[in-house]
Amino acid sequence: MNITSSWPKPWPWQRKRWLQGRFQWAASLSGGNTIIAKARNRTNQLRNATRHAELEAIDEILADPALTPPGSSRYPFSDTTLYVTVEPCIMCASALRQMGIQRVFYGCTNDRFGGCGGVIGVNDRLGHPSHPPYEAIGGYSREDAILILRRFYVTENYNAPAPKSKANRVLKTEILPR
Repeated sequence: MNITSSWPKPWPWQRKRWLQGRFQWAASLSGGNTIIAKARNRTNQLRNATRHAELEAIDEILADPALTPPGSSRYPFSDTTLYVTVEPCIMCASALRQMGIQRVFYGCTNDRFGGCGGVIGVNDRLGHPSHPPYEAIGGYSREDAILILRRFYVTENYNAPAPKSKANRVLKTEILPR
């Protein structure tokens, strides 16, 4: 599958949010060739550990009756693709599977909490009696995703419960190959 020909560069709207100081992780959900939801991580803002970008995007879609009409499929996301900056964590990977997501593209691996193979393959390696597996493809605009996250981590996060001074941090721009 040639993903670069079927989807535009994924991060322009995330870059805009970054410049506005409102960005961490971000997700775009696509139905066909149309973006049907955009979301960002709001865990610090809402002081709620479950408000990851993937779950914010799912909630946006579920709140729109035009996208999930009553009586629709058990898996309302079966024709939906998720584009996300970093590999979904185990919690989000499980939620995506339960929603019947078709496919996930992510920029960089989540070595600590990754649910699509970084730590454990909730998306397709764990058997489940009723929820179908989904395809997860890492490395999509990997360098952009890594730099977006690094930029976030060298700046002050005023939404954090206890912001830490990061005045002495330096942005590392070298990205090692996988």
